[in-house]
Amino acid sequence: MSPDYAVVIPTVGRESLRVVLDALEHGSGPPPREVIVVDDRPDPGGPLPPTHGARVLHSGGRGPAAARNVGWRAACCEWIAFLDDDVVPPHDWKKQLAADLDAADLDVGASQARITVPLPEDRAPTDWERGTAGLADAKWITADMAYRRAALVHAGGFDERFPRAYREDAELALRVQEHGYRIVRGSRQTTHPVRQSDFFASLKQQRGNADDALMRRLLGTGWRSRIGGHPGTLRRHAVTTAAFGLTILFGLLRSRLALVTGAVWAVLTGKFALERIAPGPRTRDEVVRMLVTSVAIPPAACVHRLRGELRHRAVRP
Repeated sequence: MSPDYAVVIPTVGRESLRVVLDALEHGSGPPPREVIVVDDRPDPGGPLPPTHGARVLHSGGRGPAAARNVGWRAACCEWIAFLDDDVVPPHDWKKQLAADLDAADLDVGASQARITVPLPEDRAPTDWERGTAGLADAKWITADMAYRRAALVHAGGFDERFPRAYREDAELALRVQEHGYRIVRGSRQTTHPVRQSDFFASLKQQRGNADDALMRRLLGTGWRSRIGGHPGTLRRHAVTTAAFGLTILFGLLRSRLALVTGAVWAVLTGKFALERIAPGPRTRDEVVRMLVTSVAIPPAACVHRLRGELRHRAVRP
């Protein structure tokens, strides 16, 4: 018997949505009862790529957490399979998903795919490419994740206070497990290509520090270990930023202490830049990008974290 499932795809109108929908339309395996595309553009200025027979809903640009909630709440299937609009499912993705869902015991609340991130074979990966490659080992990411609808109902769905595709999936997974469900890794495999990035992509990622503030409020100081995350760098960024600020202050006061704090800032910033440059391709463009953003990232991270702490100061666990 084929599993009863729907596919929900939040999108901001990327052309790559066409690849996902083509795989669902023409791939082999038991078809979903329905495919729901949730248009999360704040002000859709044009049509989406061809959506075949998918149902298109709108979430008003409130972020992927809200878009996924709109999608799964509109579906009545036993399972909700979430796909991002920039993944590349294999031709037999539906067949692989059906096998994973058929193998799931009743206490399994979610089945996670195995994500592959293709990296260049002729050179070392850039900082942006290494960051994307981390998705392959990440827990509970919704690039390809199927949730039992009952688990979503019991947990209340995604927390829409997370406005970006960052932390919202891990926070939901923890709540689902707190309701007694297990989350397993299936056998299906999905490719997540590295998207094009601009010069300041790593700087823009620092907005996620505001979401880290919400995670701390919800889960306590040990939240990183609970999601299997790496130790954060915020304290180091705070010291670097403080050294820079003191250098400016002492410089205005014409104090020789400016030389000391300036040296501390230069050493910390240089070390940070070298750590990002060393494993990369070390091309001129990459080195310049790493130098410029390594100067800007520490204060940006601190500002966004402070913004998050202020915004979420009333949140209780």
